[in-house]
Amino acid sequence: MAGEDVWGERHPFIQQIERRLLPELRIKSEQPHDPIVVYRVPDPWRLVGAGNYAAVVAHPDYPEYVVKIYAPGRPGLEEEAVVYRRLGRHPAYSECLYYGDGYLALRRLNGITLYDCIRKGIPIPRQVIDDIDEALAYAVSRGLRPHDIHGKNVMMRDGRGVVVDVSDFLKPEPCRMWDDLKKAYDRFYLPPLRRVPIPGFVLNAVRKGYRLLKR
Repeated sequence: MAGEDVWGERHPFIQQIERRLLPELRIKSEQPHDPIVVYRVPDPWRLVGAGNYAAVVAHPDYPEYVVKIYAPGRPGLEEEAVVYRRLGRHPAYSECLYYGDGYLALRRLNGITLYDCIRKGIPIPRQVIDDIDEALAYAVSRGLRPHDIHGKNVMMRDGRGVVVDVSDFLKPEPCRMWDDLKKAYDRFYLPPLRRVPIPGFVLNAVRKGYRLLKR
């Protein structure tokens, strides 16, 4: 699925990816249901994060952008490129600037995930929830089906909500994760608790319990 990139292959950032990053990067999918393993990221690139399909890395000379590289054998690259093409430009989403062989060059979204806000006791204003709601409705209006929207896939940036991961927005089955998170926000996220850090092991226990309940 080539074409319609914001950038061309001669853009300096793309040249850095093709000539310096990809030849030396070492990532591998060792188990189909586990996150990928990152063995080597060449200097001066830095790992931003790794998920079940891909690693995200950044270059210090290009702080406004990141590269999402899919591990060999992991599906979803073309589908994610389609999602970004449908979304176009929206303040609550990143933007795909270039679709390369095995990777996407994206505009970087800075902020803190809602998961980390709760873990660190950083209050999440209602505006953040409303922004994400609006962003997901916009995605639906573009023919997409928001999926897998949980506390680690949405962020707060300057008091506003943004959506970080859109890789599953073409899945046909319905997903109630965001609706359930909103209900939890309204019922349990009371003002006295908003500045109380919640340990990570407690949040992980809640996550595992939620998955068992949904099964």
